Amino acid sequence: MAETATPDAETTDTPSDEAMLATPFVQQLVKQMRAQDTHGQWDGKSDAKLLEAFILTPEARRALPIMGDPDPETLRRMEQFFNAVGLCIERATKVMVTPMMKMSHEGFGRQVLLAGRLVVVNKQLRDVHRFGFPSLTKLAEAGTKYVDEGVAMIEKFREVADWS
Repeated sequence: MAETATPDAETTDTPSDEAMLATPFVQQLVKQMRAQDTHGQWDGKSDAKLLEAFILTPEARRALPIMGDPDPETLRRMEQFFNAVGLCIERATKVMVTPMMKMSHEGFGRQVLLAGRLVVVNKQLRDVHRFGFPSLTKLAEAGTKYVDEGVAMIEKFREVADWS
């Protein structure tokens, strides 16, 4: 008589924070953050502690106003996020990726990542003052999704990406 397997806790739980910290995208994001720490303020902080700035719990999101102007720290975090996406795409494809952002003072705009003459990532931005992710897992998934889409776009239209 065959036994029916029941899923154990490991297969039903979300990936651990340690597993998310090991993803290439999250590692690149941490490198971006540490590279911009010119005064060594973050030297003693763990990677998970550095990434807490990107985590915006549902409760914290509800506490923010619906409309608001993004502060410089939020804009910096968003730029770091998309710079990390671009660098991961560069590593995977060996094609230089350039980020460009156009933002209104009200937090509406567009972020694009360009490779040659090809737009590899195109993200409409709104409510930028609420930029963040509910968990480290969601942060890693979002970044990895953008990287995968960008790599696929370059692979599909390589001639345009290599156009100089």
